[in-house]
Formats: sequence, structure tokens, C-alpha cells
Amino acid sequence: MRDHSDLQDMNERSLAQQTAVRRATFSPGETKTLRPFSIWEISQFMFDVPADTLRKKLADDPSLPQGETQEDGRQRWFTLEEINELRLRIKFRGKNLKPERPKGRAMRVAVSNFKGGVGKTVVAQHLANAAALDGYRVLCIDFDPQATLTHSMGLNEVKETNTVWGIMCRDLCREADRITESYDDPDDCPYPSSDELPEDVQSIGAQRFQDFIQPTCWPTIDIIPSCANAAFVEFASAQYRSLHKAWSFFGCVARYLDELPDDQYDLIIFDCPPAIGYQSLNAAFAADILYIPSGPGYWEYDSTTSYLGQLGDAMQDISEGFATLAEDAGLTLPKRFHDVRLLMTRFENTNPLHLAMMDAFRNVFGADVCANPIEMTRAVEQSGRFQMSVYEQDYRQMTRETWKRARQSFDRAYDEFRNTLLASWKRQSEQGKD
Repeated sequence: MRDHSDLQDMNERSLAQQTAVRRATFSPGETKTLRPFSIWEISQFMFDVPADTLRKKLADDPSLPQGETQEDGRQRWFTLEEINELRLRIKFRGKNLKPERPKGRAMRVAVSNFKGGVGKTVVAQHLANAAALDGYRVLCIDFDPQATLTHSMGLNEVKETNTVWGIMCRDLCREADRITESYDDPDDCPYPSSDELPEDVQSIGAQRFQDFIQPTCWPTIDIIPSCANAAFVEFASAQYRSLHKAWSFFGCVARYLDELPDDQYDLIIFDCPPAIGYQSLNAAFAADILYIPSGPGYWEYDSTTSYLGQLGDAMQDISEGFATLAEDAGLTLPKRFHDVRLLMTRFENTNPLHLAMMDAFRNVFGADVCANPIEMTRAVEQSGRFQMSVYEQDYRQMTRETWKRARQSFDRAYDEFRNTLLASWKRQSEQGKD
């Protein structure tokens, strides 16, 4: 017979081997680094100018970053830091290359669905990478205990206290004290204060909000990571709710993000787990935009339908049951998204089934379906297999046309995403003036 102690022993033995397995699986080296980018890539995909025009700008001003010439001697290669410096210092036709950035805080986007395998992490990773190459500063939040996004960003060893679970513990402590202090006589408060909570919760409650943010291999992308040990957050959160019934558990991440300076990031992307629980509800209530990836099959359609219904029901229950508590906690109910978008992934435009499913999605969801699906190509397959986005893959490792086709597919999806983002951003900025 075997009990919980056997499971704990298996966990300890696995943890001892975990780092080596992850390094072998997700990255051939101990530290993941971001590759440089060629003048061809920069001119065609980032700056949208002729390569010769860019070369002339560099030749006319030797103080600009000049990149490095590699062994073949024909291409200059630039780091992302150098590319961002060029954005700030170079103008074409009197216009600078900085991306449009309305005033106000960063926009928050949750990439979420019920079903695993529909490409949530691939979409979140590629949107983050594309935005960084576009000149934006990005914060990713990995809500998924599988931690695939965390590993793809080059982080292998993460403590559970530095994950969303830690943010929830910190929030519980802060909210417990706020609620206690709202009583004229704290002794009249029927709920515990932070010093009456479990010691492990209290120890995390003292962390600063910046302590959860980790750098990645991308210089303009940070992450709040996840790890396998954070999987118990659903069980732990249920315990904490029973300890403090006035805790608005669904607002932890929203309150946390409200602490960030408005100008620290431009975009915040959530990678959500394939379930509706404490973490995914926190992502939903913190998000401005809900992005729902779906594969082009019947089961994905069925799962997306279930996801929409169950998330809607959960949000309605919270809106009705927590209205007064949420208002006191600085949250607005019912929760409203600026936009909800459905993105088809793993799409083959020559596959009759995929085309039929796209028509079905559009018949039901209309303009909420993104016009540009993510096409299935060899480069896209490799991005999922090796935890390396199309933007990170070196086009010299495959035929340039294969890489270019995959990049253009993601670029089209990103351009549509950016338009959605900017429209919501401008509305938010205008509302802030009122």
C-alpha cells in the first residue's frame, strides 16, 4: 500500500533531477540567450524600409550602433538593445520608429481557453516576442503550473513563492489587514488579520511587489514565472478562502498590477492554465482584453463553447456574490472586457475541414474571430517542440522561405492584435481624461 508519503518521496527524487531534465529539454545550454538580427530582418520586418536606406543611415552616422559582421562577412547583425537604440535615434521621412503608445497604464491581455494543446502558450510567447521586436516593453505572467512560457523565456529554477501563488498570499495578508482596520474596533472584525494567518502565508506577505518580477533572455521582456510546485495553488487558495471569507480572491492580480508604475511596461500578457480556477479567474478579472486561441477541429470548437459558458457563469456568480466586498476592495463588478477575440491556431488553408471550421466560428462569433489565423508550418511546429518562437529561430537553420512564411503568419496575427490593443488603449486613455 502507498500513501501521501510515497508521493512526497517521488516528488523529492524528481526535483533532484528536474533541473537537468529541463535544461536538456528546453535549452541546450545552461542560459538561454537571444540571437542577433540581420539588417535584412530589421529593414523588412521591423522598420519597413529598404535595406540600402538603412545601410546609408548607418554609414552617414558612425555614432549609431553598427552591429557585428559575422564569418560570411556579408550581413551585419544587431542585438535587440542596438535595434531599440536605432529606433530612438533614426528617423525616416521625418518620422521616428518608436511604436505608438497612448498614455496610461499598460494594457493587459489574457490568453486563455479550456482545452490544452490549442496553442495558448505559443500564442502568448509569440505576441510577447513580436511586441518586443516592435519596441514595446512587455511583462508576461505565467499562470500555468506547467510553466512552459517560463521555460521558453529561459528560466529553469523558480521558487513557488515567486509565482502567482506568492502574489495571492501577499494579497491575502494585505487585504486581511485592510479589512481589519476598516472596523472602528479591530477586535470586532470577524475575520483574521494577517498575523493570524498561517506562517507560510505571512512570510510571503512581506515581499515587495517588484520581488516577483524576473528578467528573461529578452532585454525588454520580464516575467512573473510559474513552476510545477505552484500547481497546489488551487487547493491552497480554497483553504485561504475558508480562513478569510471576506477575501476577494479573484482580484489579487488586478490589485497587484495596479501597484506597478504606469510607465514600467506597455503590455502585460497572461498565459492561463487549461482550467477555470483561482488562477484563471484572477487572470480574467485583471485583463482588459481576452484572447481565446482555438484549433480548427470540432473538439476545439466544443471546448471553446464550454469555456465561454463556464467562464461567463463563474464571472456572473462572482459579480452577484461579491458586489459589496469587491467595491470595498477597489474592484468594479461586473467585470467588463474592452474586447474579446478568438484566434484560430494550427490552421491549414488547404484543409477543407479547417476551412469549414473557420466558417463555423465566423458564423457563430462573427467579427470577434481574428481575420488572420496562425498557419501550421514546419517553423511553427519547431517553435512548439523546442520552446523557441519563430522570432527566436535563426532563418539560416532552415530555408529562408519556410521561416519567412511562418514569420509572416505570426506578423499578420500580431498586426491585428496590435490594432485591437491600440483601439482599447485609446479608449482607456480617453476615459482617463474624463
